[in-house]
Amino acid sequence: MADRSVILVDAGYLLAAGGTRVAGTSLRSAIRVDYEKLISGIFDLARQDSDLNALRMYWYDASRDGIPNELHKRIALTPGVKTRLGRISFNGEQKGVDLKIGLDLVNAARNRAASVAYLVSGDDDLAEAVEAAQEFGMRVVLVGVENVDHHLGVLSVAEDIALRADAVLPLPGVLVHETFTRAVQSAPDPAAPTPTPGPRPSPRRQPMASLPATTAMAGSGSQLVYSSDRRPAKTDTVIDTARAVGVAVAESWYGSTTQTDLNSVIADRPVLPVEIDRVLLKDCARRIGEADTDLQTVRRALRAAFWEYIDGLN
Repeated sequence: MADRSVILVDAGYLLAAGGTRVAGTSLRSAIRVDYEKLISGIFDLARQDSDLNALRMYWYDASRDGIPNELHKRIALTPGVKTRLGRISFNGEQKGVDLKIGLDLVNAARNRAASVAYLVSGDDDLAEAVEAAQEFGMRVVLVGVENVDHHLGVLSVAEDIALRADAVLPLPGVLVHETFTRAVQSAPDPAAPTPTPGPRPSPRRQPMASLPATTAMAGSGSQLVYSSDRRPAKTDTVIDTARAVGVAVAESWYGSTTQTDLNSVIADRPVLPVEIDRVLLKDCARRIGEADTDLQTVRRALRAAFWEYIDGLN
């Protein structure tokens, strides 16, 4: 087997985890990324870990109809990097990305193209591909955004894939903060009229941004409590965390959107664009787990908090 490494980067994971660490949300528009420095840093991390040169880096992302946008073209022109694109479905979900990653990982091992693979991802759908590559003699190192407060040492990585990998390597927080910045631009005028009249907003409430910081960061400790008849009842922590996530996403989105997009979203209320709703659910699940996020009471609180924050700006 060739004495070199190969790097496979799930951009969806990397940008979501990096954005969560820096901006508090996985919303891509909420961050700006120095891609050249980030890619160089990942190359350096792999080289320092194994003392091997990399065959290349594969950068996996999704786009409309699988057609590369200007960013994808720029990344593809980076020396040593090859972009591999899946599709974005009508409801905003990525399609085909995990399949491409899994196939490339197993093929690199089968063809003995590299002895070590650095997999930047947190998706347990890749667990079987990891084991298949290992059966061909490849060492697979899982790379995740550093989180010293988590028992795995990384952020948003499924425990199943972490247990199957040969090692878990944190992407240093210093590199993340050097390459990810929170997007700040001129915010749209909240008093600007919408192009078409929409439903009247609910009565003015105290802006959700005034929630205590401790509430905004809660969630990982949310629990179920049991009454005397042993039927589970939700604590306020779960709802509070969902509302805090709604505020965080609304704040990040508002700070990075345009006046035209703001008017369009308000005109369609209470329906949220798919891409915003998916970020709300994804960020909430990261805080309190998918089971709690599936509860309708939690989802209502999550979306209501988003709208209450926007209403509080008017």
